[in-house]
Amino acid sequence: MSAEGDRPSGTLLVCCLNCGSSSVKGAVYRLDGRLDGRLDGRIDGRQETRVAEATVDHLDAAAGAAGAVAQVLDRLIADAGEPDAVGHRVVHGGPHLYEPVLVTPEVLEQLRAAEPFAPLHLPAALAAIDAVKTSRPSVPQVACFDTAFHRTMPEAAWRLALPRELAGIGMRRYGFHGLSYEYLVGSVGAEVLGRAVLAHLGSGASMVAVRDGQSVDTTMGMTPTGGLPMGTRSGDLDPGALVHLLRARELDADGLERLLDRESGLRGLSGSTSDMRELLTARTAGDAVAGLAVEVFVTRVRMQIGAYAALLGGLDSVVFAGGIGERAAPVRAEACEGLGHLGIRIDRDRNAAHEAIISVDDSPVTVRVVRTDEDVVIARHVRAVLARAAG
Repeated sequence: MSAEGDRPSGTLLVCCLNCGSSSVKGAVYRLDGRLDGRLDGRIDGRQETRVAEATVDHLDAAAGAAGAVAQVLDRLIADAGEPDAVGHRVVHGGPHLYEPVLVTPEVLEQLRAAEPFAPLHLPAALAAIDAVKTSRPSVPQVACFDTAFHRTMPEAAWRLALPRELAGIGMRRYGFHGLSYEYLVGSVGAEVLGRAVLAHLGSGASMVAVRDGQSVDTTMGMTPTGGLPMGTRSGDLDPGALVHLLRARELDADGLERLLDRESGLRGLSGSTSDMRELLTARTAGDAVAGLAVEVFVTRVRMQIGAYAALLGGLDSVVFAGGIGERAAPVRAEACEGLGHLGIRIDRDRNAAHEAIISVDDSPVTVRVVRTDEDVVIARHVRAVLARAAG
């Protein structure tokens, strides 16, 4: 990317920050044309160009998440120039924040109050917002929430089977990975997807049932800990098991949170690693424990596809995305195994080659692999929010 002074006129340079539990990912997009707030989800390479990217692990930075953000910003600015705005992926905005919004002192106060909903993710996002505010106080920042996509879920999907008054303190199912799902729907098209199951499978993993491009139900619940087993997160558990752990292990809330968010999932099952690539390699070498961890994961994915097929009244599409979904062919194959009665038939060679469509030509259900891009969705939302703020 050229220096800032050489930037083409009529462009907006947006830095997108995605702060996870273990790393900070950043990308810069140049958005051409006027700020018309157009957000139909379609990809237009003439209007949106990725011009820089960088990733830094928290553990590799001297000051944790804040230090990682500073390193990512330095690398992105060196490659792309000073940004006009910064957009943040924010996993959870609590019960009140879900639409993309300019970061103000009031919004920051609400985000800090929402930390208990996503203690693995929100502290890093807040550190990123603070780091940008400190180094570039005049640059506008926009928070984009992963929960927004799931606001279309019916009450039967989002309400928890708890006393009704508890919904008033935010006890409900929110759903996550919304920026990824927004991209997938926009990239493929709602009409093409039809009745669809979208699977974002990575270190964090979730699935969503989609009809007419809208979320009908999703696996994650009130927090990103629920749903499928993940890299280090447990996914859904019998609530009685948690009560038993509190009593038998004498855990406090912090200890239980650490167990569920950082010591469970694939890492807990295998006793060694949360990396699906390492588990698949170990399974091939005969490691039965690694094989069991993989089996638990793919079994839950397969079961969820079947459940969502029932909810939707049939399937037209399945989409795999995320690091595991995009790159782990054995996981895709095994997750779809035995689902021929639902119309899902995988082509082994296409799947092994990670082709865009991995189902056989006459499969009633089209199975796709899509490389998701949360950053471009963030950039579009930043453009729209700035357009609205400008009047």
